[in-house]
Amino acid sequence: MNHFIGIIIESLVAVLLLFTIGYCRLLNTRLKALKADEQSLKATIAELITATEIAERAIGGLKLTVRECDETLGSQLAAASDLSGTLGKQVSVGTDILKRLCDIAIAARAQQAEQIVAAPVRASGAKAIVAAAQAFSERQRAGVAA
Repeated sequence: MNHFIGIIIESLVAVLLLFTIGYCRLLNTRLKALKADEQSLKATIAELITATEIAERAIGGLKLTVRECDETLGSQLAAASDLSGTLGKQVSVGTDILKRLCDIAIAARAQQAEQIVAAPVRASGAKAIVAAAQAFSERQRAGVAA
């Protein structure tokens, strides 16, 4: 019986070893799958790092472009502001000149009308009346325009 118990124990150990070997194979298969997943994960991480670096370079280029555009736009706005001021001054000066020319024209008409009135009356009565009416109307226009 002693011998029989030894065989049962040895059989039990053999069965347990078979279970252990099966479990080790299962673990080995899972570890291989995990290693394969680790390699694909490393490849994915490397691709993400590369894409991140490319994006960082692109962002740096965009920042530089924005800075250059801002400087260019700022200088163009300053030039436009200067030009606007210059044009405003020129319009003001032009308005002053036009006003002076109008004043000169009105004064010249008034002087011409005075010369017509002061001229000796040599014409007939009808012509003298027409000339007086024209002089009167010129004075009235000069008075209204002033």
